[in-house]
Amino acid sequence: MDIQALEAFIAVSDTGSFSTAATRLFITQPAVSKRIATLEQQLEAKLFDRIGRQIVLTEAGRTLLPRAQQLISDMEDMRRAIDNLSGEVSGTLRIGSSHHIGLHRLPPVLKAYARRYPKVELDLSFVDSEAAWQQVLKGELELGLLTLPPVPDPRLLHKVIWPDPLEFIAAHDHPLAQHKNITLEQLTEYDALLPGANTFTRHIVEELFAERQLSLSVSLATNYLETLYMMVSVGLGWSVLPVTLKDPTTTSLATQTPLPKRYLGVVYHPERSLSNSAQQFLQVLQEHASD
Repeated sequence: MDIQALEAFIAVSDTGSFSTAATRLFITQPAVSKRIATLEQQLEAKLFDRIGRQIVLTEAGRTLLPRAQQLISDMEDMRRAIDNLSGEVSGTLRIGSSHHIGLHRLPPVLKAYARRYPKVELDLSFVDSEAAWQQVLKGELELGLLTLPPVPDPRLLHKVIWPDPLEFIAAHDHPLAQHKNITLEQLTEYDALLPGANTFTRHIVEELFAERQLSLSVSLATNYLETLYMMVSVGLGWSVLPVTLKDPTTTSLATQTPLPKRYLGVVYHPERSLSNSAQQFLQVLQEHASD
């Protein structure tokens, strides 16, 4: 079975588009269509249905997808293991990073790594922490730099690189800013501006309130922390955000209940060989770790 055809099949499945898959694979759309057609002929089964403008997997496609992903992952793992024998630090290193880490933590790491290993081509994508986690799990990325989940998942290995403490914040003229020893019950009386419902940070906050059987009034949710901070600064609600984002336009709320700790770090797959370039990136990350 042709590996390139399987890669095209996975790309179309991921993107839901032949043209987007072609862009991702750096080939033409007709080339993608031809590879899919060849694969369907070999398997004697249709892999995609067109429903309006949507492209969806058939039952045969859904059956093939996890096996194709595993095969491609195994092939890449074999390639990395063989490449590692040379001891050379080169090739392409695929990394996913959260926007927050990319803006506030990653620049000095990238600068040091690029200077030390100029033969490595960094393929860096900025995605939500949860998406990076999933892409590492599926073998699409070697390393994920992200907000670590509150409960470690044994399917991936992780290293803590930076503590990233959270705090309750609001604008200076927000009613809560005038109080001391604020309870969680008081917070629920005002609109909250929080990260998206499926984010690790949102889970931390919701679990804190759920332990006390309290419901939050969330008026706005977005995964872009800088956007949340701007909304807080103009008085649209309170939020829970990293201390590193704090500036004079907001104030920390004096709450009775401390927030759980949050950490930023790196995750990678325990069953896949890390390339020499990934191993050295971990070393550079560790050099930039903070307590």
